[in-house]
Amino acid sequence: MIEHAPLIIDVAGLALTDVDRRRLAHPLVGGMILFARNWRDREQLTALCEDVRAVRDDLLICVDHEGGRVQRFRTDGFTHLPPMRALGELWMQDAMAATNAATAAGYVLAAELRACGVDLSFTPVLDLDWGESGVIGDRAFHGDARVVTMLAKSLMHGLLRAGMANCGKHFPGHGFVKADSHTDIPIDRRGLKAILADDAAPYGWLNTTLASVMPAHVIYSKVDARPAGFSPRWLNGILRGRLGFGGAIFSDDLSMAGARVIDGRQVSYTEAAATALDAGCDMVLLCNQSADDAAAVDQLIDGLAQARLAGQWQPREASEQRRLALLPATPALAWDDLMHHPDYIHALRLLP
Repeated sequence: MIEHAPLIIDVAGLALTDVDRRRLAHPLVGGMILFARNWRDREQLTALCEDVRAVRDDLLICVDHEGGRVQRFRTDGFTHLPPMRALGELWMQDAMAATNAATAAGYVLAAELRACGVDLSFTPVLDLDWGESGVIGDRAFHGDARVVTMLAKSLMHGLLRAGMANCGKHFPGHGFVKADSHTDIPIDRRGLKAILADDAAPYGWLNTTLASVMPAHVIYSKVDARPAGFSPRWLNGILRGRLGFGGAIFSDDLSMAGARVIDGRQVSYTEAAATALDAGCDMVLLCNQSADDAAAVDQLIDGLAQARLAGQWQPREASEQRRLALLPATPALAWDDLMHHPDYIHALRLLP
């Protein structure tokens, strides 16, 4: 049987418990996502990541660390990174300086995280700033897909220089809808032609650069009745087929309100995960349940194992290869070495 570890889960506290270790050792678990509750200081974060590595050295340690208001670690030396809109504003004054600043931001972001043992940040946001979405807002670079593409590519260059992969989100675009998929089920009523011409355009232009993509928990009702992350048409037909993307696809958080209404009905975490994997996702995230409803994590792990036996999703060797490809291939600089490294010092000076 093909080994495929599609689950990305979280832990409740500052250190691993025996329950956490048991879950992380499960062959269906491929990684862990960190939150602010898992942070006290750099020493503690580094120790936590080392403990995860001791459970399994192939686990992918992830975090949402974009800059601006979405930055999990902000103290004990971590640089306060600007929101991506600041780079878009700089573009309007000096486009070339903005691309250089974006590369600097990506390098600082990745180098600091990697110095503490974190492998991947779910960044950059590729959503367009239509001026309507509160949940996206200043997380977006700009309202012009071309500007978003150039700044995102520059930021990804910075990530790469520090040895980190990237994740473009939220495909095909979350910026047009007002509703927040954390609490609602947003519906975008535009047609496919309009979406491809604007919001989804960066995914095609960046298909040689993107390492991974996270689809939106948004229903694009003229294209498919399912949210994009549960839609074979969006993931396989459009993202992979039409736009030529070949990297890994993560579901967004399955605990979000927009994640568990499929074909008009509320579904379990297990059914949501199996549906996302069957639709074309390589990995699925379940966040914040270790702290809020710990039983849900075990139910998903056990339920997904049963769903595999029932043929509700099939493990894919290609998916596992895509997951492993996101792990850093080069050693990270230790924090003290990073603080004195010329590239890091230079990058800090370029941040807006």
